[in-house]
Amino acid sequence: MPFLLQTERLTLRNWREEDRNLFREINRDEKVMQFFPMRRSHAECDELMGRLQAMISTTGYGFFALADRQTDEPMGFCGISKVDLPGILPEGATEIGWRLATRFWGNGYVTEAARALLDFGFKQRGLHEIYAFAVHDNRRSIAVMERLGMTRLDGRDFDHPSVPDSHPQLKKHVLFCASAN
Repeated sequence: MPFLLQTERLTLRNWREEDRNLFREINRDEKVMQFFPMRRSHAECDELMGRLQAMISTTGYGFFALADRQTDEPMGFCGISKVDLPGILPEGATEIGWRLATRFWGNGYVTEAARALLDFGFKQRGLHEIYAFAVHDNRRSIAVMERLGMTRLDGRDFDHPSVPDSHPQLKKHVLFCASAN
């Protein structure tokens, strides 16, 4: 199942071999990964990119390569994906997430891509809710959620079960939700 979504400035598409270096970059960069407990090795990045390619090809869900529409230069990713957080989110919940190389920060690319994906999720996939979450100190991602008009679910902050106890500063997450109109 091929996937392609375009906005005024961006293309959201499946990953390609020529995107591998950018994928490695964003998953190893200290600034990009500031709110994640680990950095991936080249081999781990390659394995994850392969899983994302397969997921996008078979389901149309996943974290898509985010590329410049004119040049097709990859910049990072943005996507919607099923998420399994029992006791935190309903079964079958869908999340939206993103990661962008630092040289592309501050241009509104993530907000533009995420807005298009929310529209796609609601209108094309028939989703009723799409969730986003971030470490409570991650002001950049929280600002994107706010610009998207997502609602913070007060009283629903949670300790992310995948964050190891060795990183207590990364456990507490805030939860946002967008609902179909």
